[in-house]
Amino acid sequence: QVQLVESGGGLVQTGGSLRLSCAASGRTFNSIRMGWFRQAPGKEREFVATIRWTHGSTYYADSVKGRFTISRDNAKNTVYLQMNSLKPEDTAVYFCAADFAGRTDWSYASARRYDTWGQGTQVTVSS
Repeated sequence: QVQLVESGGGLVQTGGSLRLSCAASGRTFNSIRMGWFRQAPGKEREFVATIRWTHGSTYYADSVKGRFTISRDNAKNTVYLQMNSLKPEDTAVYFCAADFAGRTDWSYASARRYDTWGQGTQVTVSS
């Protein structure tokens, strides 16, 4: 069983930056891909970014493209989300997720693609 633990959330002003981390532990880590999702109050969970673990290809939601960067450290079994030029609409709980099963029936942007989730970390951007 793999556990995912997010960290790095907090309160930041508009235009500021934060870096989220997601550390995986529990067994040999052989995720196919990792993703970041977010959920604002009263809204559905939405895709933010994803990265293929092996060769590092990335995809982003249009709303964060050019501002956020997803990366991974294979040696540390950790994925990061660098968030720059933050806006109030980025305020949400951010979740890390892992795709171990390779559910290719679902898009990489669908939460159903991912079978393991972290507990989430709050990001609040003040105006």
